[in-house]
Amino acid sequence: MTTLLSRTWQNVCLLSALLLLGTLFPRTSQANPLSASELWEALRAGGKVIMIRHSRTISGFGDPPGYDLEHCETQRYLSEDGKAQSRRMGVRFREEGVPIESVLSSQWCRCYETAELAFGTYELWPALNSFFDDYSTRDSQTREILQRASRFQGAGNLILVTHQVNITAATGRSVSSGEAVILQPEGDSRMKELGRIRFD
Repeated sequence: MTTLLSRTWQNVCLLSALLLLGTLFPRTSQANPLSASELWEALRAGGKVIMIRHSRTISGFGDPPGYDLEHCETQRYLSEDGKAQSRRMGVRFREEGVPIESVLSSQWCRCYETAELAFGTYELWPALNSFFDDYSTRDSQTREILQRASRFQGAGNLILVTHQVNITAATGRSVSSGEAVILQPEGDSRMKELGRIRFD
């Protein structure tokens, strides 16, 4: 019990530090946010990067000790509400006529299940993996994400399904489960935030 409480406290401190760093050193510029209708119009035009935090999960913070990426039951996985949220997300994208170029996901079950339920397809990309338990990889992962995302020029949109810590590191934003940050690639690891969309 003492070890578990100690680990939980360490994770709380780590998340607080990441949120502070994201606020002090945001990796993307932030313009005046577009309205919801303007955001959907921008997405219909394509060429945007959409960073999505996985949908709602069972209660918990981080993952249980000894979790295994090969076995979803050992992780903090999607709740039934989270699965429904993912489906609503996909329905909204289809109703709005948003073209999708590709969907990349963290290797955590809660991320690729969000992608599968919402968009019906995904490709695993380790750069999107959570560094909640090992922040030593934060900068290298964030750099890899920004380099690839900032150069995106597809006719559709690039969707990245990942974790809170990754989104905060890349954008300086704290987002809720199932929330999307809409970004305009500007090259040279730079992106502009256009706004956010929640799928409640």
